[in-house]
Amino acid sequence: MTNDKAPEFDLQRPLTSAISVIRAVLFSPRTFYSNLEVDGPMREPAVFALLVGAVSGVLGAAVALTSNVLFGDFDAGDLRAALVGAVLFAVLSPVGVGVTAAIYLVSIRTFVGKVAGFVEVYRMAAYAASVLVFAWIPVLGAFAFTYALMVLMGLGIRSAYKTSFITTVTTVFVGFVPVASILVWVAINEVAL
Repeated sequence: MTNDKAPEFDLQRPLTSAISVIRAVLFSPRTFYSNLEVDGPMREPAVFALLVGAVSGVLGAAVALTSNVLFGDFDAGDLRAALVGAVLFAVLSPVGVGVTAAIYLVSIRTFVGKVAGFVEVYRMAAYAASVLVFAWIPVLGAFAFTYALMVLMGLGIRSAYKTSFITTVTTVFVGFVPVASILVWVAINEVAL
């Protein structure tokens, strides 16, 4: 483990810092979470989640519209639905990270102890949301969410709180089940509309 700080999202350099964070989280997550300072501001990670959610929302809308055009079922309603979906995905991404952080905080406090605060867990979850860059890809999006919620959050919890492997797995699994259930419920209701 090095003593270097993990790259953080910077409002002064949004594009380059976002790419740096995404690259670090996706290609060297263990190093990223080992060097992440969990004690820090919440604003930058929230904006990061918004930015990544916006990119994924726009790409998801493009895929939906392309699919409608290719299969000959395209009208103004499709365009409106795609745009509204993209905006909602972007705007609700930081909220989803907050819900995820709250659920994982309860799990951490249950199995690890009162070692964490909401902002710390929010920071871990917001940077785990880097995988949202793949959420727009059909099927791969589900695997991306699972990777973020199980692997990346596990690395974050284990690195930040020095937990054992079994405590980490238990904590992550107990946090994963309600968050995944919410995501499945949202997906089912979205399809039903």
